[in-house]
Amino acid sequence: MSPAIERSVILLLVLGGLALWRLAIAALMPVTQDEAYYFDWARHLAWGYFDHPPGVALLGLGVRLEPGSVFMARLGGLLAGLATLVLLDRLYRRCGLTDVRDRALALLLAGATLAGVASGVITTPDSVLALTWALALHEAERAFAVDPRRWITAGIAIGLGLLGKYTMFLIGPVLLLAILGVNRRQLLTRWPYLGAGVALLVFAPNLIWNAHNDWLTLGFQFGHGFATEVGGAVAPEAGDIVHSGPETPGERAASLLGYLGVQLALWGLIALPILLAPWFGRREAKHCPTSAESMSDSRLTTPGRTLLLAASLFPLSFFALVALISDVEANWPAMYLLGAAPLAALWLRRARRWAWMAALANLALVTLYAIHAATAALPLPDSQNRILRETHGFAELAEIAAGLDAPVHADRYQLTAMLRFHRSDLTATSQWPGLTRPSEYLRGRIAPRIDPPTVTVPFWLLTRAGAPPEIQGFHVTAERHLFDCPGRPLSEGTEPPCRRPLHRWSFYRYEP
Repeated sequence: MSPAIERSVILLLVLGGLALWRLAIAALMPVTQDEAYYFDWARHLAWGYFDHPPGVALLGLGVRLEPGSVFMARLGGLLAGLATLVLLDRLYRRCGLTDVRDRALALLLAGATLAGVASGVITTPDSVLALTWALALHEAERAFAVDPRRWITAGIAIGLGLLGKYTMFLIGPVLLLAILGVNRRQLLTRWPYLGAGVALLVFAPNLIWNAHNDWLTLGFQFGHGFATEVGGAVAPEAGDIVHSGPETPGERAASLLGYLGVQLALWGLIALPILLAPWFGRREAKHCPTSAESMSDSRLTTPGRTLLLAASLFPLSFFALVALISDVEANWPAMYLLGAAPLAALWLRRARRWAWMAALANLALVTLYAIHAATAALPLPDSQNRILRETHGFAELAEIAAGLDAPVHADRYQLTAMLRFHRSDLTATSQWPGLTRPSEYLRGRIAPRIDPPTVTVPFWLLTRAGAPPEIQGFHVTAERHLFDCPGRPLSEGTEPPCRRPLHRWSFYRYEP
């Protein structure tokens, strides 16, 4: 086999291997709570929802084909993840990664970071963001290198990305920085502005929907992103705007350091060869000088380098500033990894073998974690069992809810979503208003909106609270307590059968 064919086979193995691995993990791992919420949106399509724009609902349309099937519900997200990998391969090659070894490593790095794993397997708005972010970068590179009219297709990608997640707006400054660094004369042409106009046109349906719904989603995301709670027409009980971010210089410094640490942790074990690349390189050169001398044929183009640097550094820098005033969730700047992966692949040329081992080790650890999510087989400490708390016991819980003698509601949107996913016949189940953080369920679009003063029949309320929530005009007449222990079926009683149950759920029967 010639070296060229051998290298192409490596690239195909990376693409095919990542795709098959994602399929297996998606089939193995139970549905997560936010996924169940988004899949409920997919049954009731609209141009907007309380928490996000509509893109993630479109990815979940498979739930209509086979209700209750996690794999079918995730199918749209899996296809989006495969398309993202294909687009990234084309983008990286056109940016100058002509050596297939570099490109294969870059794709593996993009897919094996914790953010790449999550967006490729679990259906979230980040799945839409990754695909459209990659498409926008690809079209921007083509606009620089081939035809400035490609700013139109870049604009389409940006508009679609905004329909998936509002964080896509950060691609605007990224592309502006790239234009200033590559060919600022393009700002004197009409094409970048036509692209921006097309992006706004594609995004317009969600803006119109927001305007007709008191700017619901934009207001919620603004409050979420800048550590405020924003009340509104959907849930006046949420209260006025209250700032909850870091305030003192010490708190801000700690927040920034925490943010940077989390972003490094997103690389998983890959962070080790990245940090130790010079040492690995010297070691490789000493033990295998021939391979070290013929490291790579790749040379980044000027547009490619500028674009990748802007796409990496700007999201990181923007959220570093946000971290000074607000808590930043780990996934918010994660799209920077798509631009950073090829840069990291070049940095790791002398430590390529170590980078491969680290990336594959990441995937192996995630595989074990997914097996644990499905079987509760690993003896993990309670602090590491978040995946079980996200997924374990809910199918049994939904079966119990379906057998109760009155309608069932929940105090949290997550519980509501899990009941409705595992038992699609629980169509009357919704979130009781005024008890916890508001959600799409309170709007009465994807589930019945509950108006407490008009409720005249008994109902059951599912809660994690240790005591029944006080609901004006109702009193509790019966209660059932359930305990979810790892590796065991749900048990009912007054005391848990294990020392640290994953969940303590209670059903309270209320009567007017």
